[in-house]
Order: sequence, then C-alpha cells, then structure tokens
Amino acid sequence: MTRTVLESKSKTVTIGFDEPFCVIGERINPTGRKLLAAELEAGDFSTVEKDALEQVACGAQVLDINAGVVYNSNPNPNETEPPLMTKMVELVQGVVDVPLCIDSSVPGALEAGLEAAEGRPLLNSVTGEEERLELVLPLVKKYNVPVVAISNDDTGISEDPDVRFAVAKRIVERAADFGIPAHDIVVDPLVMPVGAMATAGKQVFTLVRRLREELGVNTTCGASNISFGLPNRHGINNAFLAMAASHGMTSAIMNPVAMPKTLKATGERLDALKALGVTAPDEVDLKTLRPLLGMATDEELLAERVARLKALGIDVPSGVPVEKIAPLLGLAPKTGVASEEILSIRAADFLNANDPSGGNWIRLNSTGGGGRGRREGRRRRA
Repeated sequence: MTRTVLESKSKTVTIGFDEPFCVIGERINPTGRKLLAAELEAGDFSTVEKDALEQVACGAQVLDINAGVVYNSNPNPNETEPPLMTKMVELVQGVVDVPLCIDSSVPGALEAGLEAAEGRPLLNSVTGEEERLELVLPLVKKYNVPVVAISNDDTGISEDPDVRFAVAKRIVERAADFGIPAHDIVVDPLVMPVGAMATAGKQVFTLVRRLREELGVNTTCGASNISFGLPNRHGINNAFLAMAASHGMTSAIMNPVAMPKTLKATGERLDALKALGVTAPDEVDLKTLRPLLGMATDEELLAERVARLKALGIDVPSGVPVEKIAPLLGLAPKTGVASEEILSIRAADFLNANDPSGGNWIRLNSTGGGGRGRREGRRRRA
C-alpha cells in the first residue's frame, strides 16, 4: 500500500489508501482575505495563530501555510515571501504540533519554509511545466519531502481527464529521474466546478481511481472548487468529499472550521438594506458591519461589555485571559466548531473501515472535540 509520511517535531501523519482521510487545513492563506493580508504586512500574526489553533481543534491533521500576500510597500513576492514564510512557519510550529504543507509559487519561499519546518512537511506544489519541474523537484530531493503534483502543464488546465492523467503520469516519471519515489507524490487531479461542467465530479472520481490503480499515488484536491458559483456550497462539498473518499481520494486541502452563519446573515441583511436604497462599498468588511446591525458574536459582545465596564469606572486589566473573564460576563469564548465537510469525511472513514473503531468520529462529535457536541453542550449551559 502507498503511504506518504509527513512529520512535525513529534507527530507523524500518514496519507494512504488504508489510512483515515487526511484533512489539510487551508485557512492560513491571505489570498482573498484582505484583512489578513493587511495584518501580515503590518507584522500582526494574531489571525495566523488563531487559525492554526482553530483548525487543529476542528480536526485538521496538517496545516497549509501560504505566504502569498502582495505588500503595498513592496509588490515583489520574490523579496517579501521568503522571510514571511519563515516567520509564519516558526509561529505556527510554536502554537500547534502538526505537520505543515509549505505552499507557494515562489521557489525562494518554498525553500525558506523547508528550512524553517521541523520534521517532514509536504511541499505544495509542482506542475507539469518543465521549468517548474526543474525548479521544484531538486528541492523535493534535497530536503527529502513529499510534494503535491498538480495536473496542468504549459498548455493550461485541460477539460479532458485523460490529458490530466497524462500530465500526472509525466510528473511521476520526471520525479523518478530525480530519485523521488511515487509514494512521495500526492497528485491533485484538479477539480472543476460542477456548475460549469456537469461531469466534473464524475471525472474526478474516475481520475482518482486511475491514479491509485495505475500510478500507485495518493491524491488531494482543493475541495471547495467543486461547488464554485452554486447555492448551498456546503451541501455539494459534503457529498463530494464523501464520494471522493469512497473512490480512493486520500486527502484534501479544505477549511475544517465551520464559518459563522452570522456572516452570511449579515450579507443578506446588507443586501436588504441596499434594496431600500442604502449604499455601501462593495468591499465592506462584514465582520465590522455585523455588530452595527445587531448581529454581534460572543467575542464582539465581550469586547463591548468590557468597554462598558471601563466606562463605569470598573478597571479591567488588558492582560486578563479572555477564557477567564468571559464566563463572568455571561459569555463563553469560542474556539471553533468542526465544519459539515469534515464531519462528512470522518463519517466516510468510518463507513469505509478506515476508522474501524469509530474513534475519530466519536472524538469529533464529543464535548471538547471541536465538533457538534461541543457547540450543543455550550448552548445547553447557556
């Protein structure tokens, strides 16, 4: 059986056909997250730390770290990404002990991440372009790490699954030229949006089976791509991940944390206001807007209550731990709730006998395990 071994300082995670599905947390990535990008440029890593802790609490076994932020002060990623990657890797390793996935299109950032990482991280990624192969595969060999191989080349992303398979096969063969074994190649067959291509899901399932049977490689994907542009994306993602696992997919890069439903509700309320003639910038921050519409989270309510206490002359030292003061003010800080997608994956593991005792499923759904039991227990106590 093919096994791809990843390591942190003291933990080992194995991606394999007979192993539980490997969840690679995707949240530490500034792409499309303007607030995070601004924080990183300002040297603020609080969100990175929070995302690392939440994702692991909700079941991520590996954390993807992407330093692809374009600084306003310096738009050259070849200069800004390597030191930022080093800082992010060191910070994340300081708060959680799970293997990392070093993610960048900048070779210098990939090597900076490899140098800073403890254990045996996953490198993300190499494609079928010859120039990229010549840049990345030597790093894979030098640091003896596994690599994500994305099934596109100089011609782009083909809609033909046979072409995508051929690209993957060529990457595996070129890796062998560098002495890199197939078990250290994790192929991303590329998931197309099913809303744009009705056969997208079926194509991936067929590709995963071929990659497993003909090339003997593990597989991964950007799970949310399948539902792009569709309503109720979580419903599509849930079914896709469970079906992909049953067809042999062994990992996915995804968000294991349930996003606050109040964000969607805030957006809907903002749309209703716009329909009444209220104008608002297209890039308005929903998290900032939420309290103004009476939709604050417990964390925001906590900050508001502390501010009111101070206004009454009651001094609340800034160093008081949130987890200690929140219950005294009728609130409980949240540390993340597992998403529906990760619950679907763990159910699929159980049903596919990759979690024969059901231990992972039970832990995820028990109080304190980051799953639904934790949220429901909190609601009962309130």
